[in-house]
Amino acid sequence: MTTPSDIRWAPVAARYDLDLPGGGQVGVTVAERDRVQPFLLLHGGAGPASVAAFGDLLAARKHARVILPTHPGFDGTPRPETLRSVSGLARLYATLLERMDVWDVTVIGNSIGGWIAAELALLGSPRISGAILVDAVGADIPGHPATDVSGLGPQQLTALAFHDPSRAVADPDAPGPRPEMVQANMGALAAYAGPSMTDPTLLGRLKELDLPVHVIWGESDGIAGPDYGRALAAAIPGAHFTLMSGTGHMPQVETPEELLGVIFDLGQQ
Repeated sequence: MTTPSDIRWAPVAARYDLDLPGGGQVGVTVAERDRVQPFLLLHGGAGPASVAAFGDLLAARKHARVILPTHPGFDGTPRPETLRSVSGLARLYATLLERMDVWDVTVIGNSIGGWIAAELALLGSPRISGAILVDAVGADIPGHPATDVSGLGPQQLTALAFHDPSRAVADPDAPGPRPEMVQANMGALAAYAGPSMTDPTLLGRLKELDLPVHVIWGESDGIAGPDYGRALAAAIPGAHFTLMSGTGHMPQVETPEELLGVIFDLGQQ
């Protein structure tokens, strides 16, 4: 995937030291593509690189302000031992939006990032006006369990996550992540999501959401299939569900232009 030719700025990076209730102070590294309409873009277990190019695309095409935090513990960032849950991450990002004084935020999350987005929306922050859950995991869906990916190698994960595995790498000439970084990222993911990678209370709590929610799913998602996505959307009052063909668990990597169109065709502007 190529970066849009009309991008002419370097992402701004900053570190925020935030006070997490009951958890002490947490440092969060944030990259920004700063335009107008604010979006909080939350990555999944594949790390911030899995959403960075889509953040560039969103900023360039829609004149959006894209706030892209790195979950503490990913990509070499520190994670305090007290920060050990998805709900804790959600509270951390609610604090981040307050510190940045950002309003009318649409939260977009992929995979575990979608789980964080759902928890953040459930906090009822007046700063958040909508949520877009892209192949989100975290809910325990009876009859449609997510695939247990623990112990799978990179090739097996790619086969499950992509409709076309050749699209898994945006730049084939770029060096891949270091093995120790991948291991550290997986450790952070396990700390947040737990061994089951689910919260048995989440599905029932989703009925409390009272804001626009768009659930977007890749038809070829082998990690959490389309029926999982449909059930997730059905649990959220008024949620809209869109199934995307020719894409898998990470549409923002595999089919970014199509994902952008789906988001804005529904009026998430």
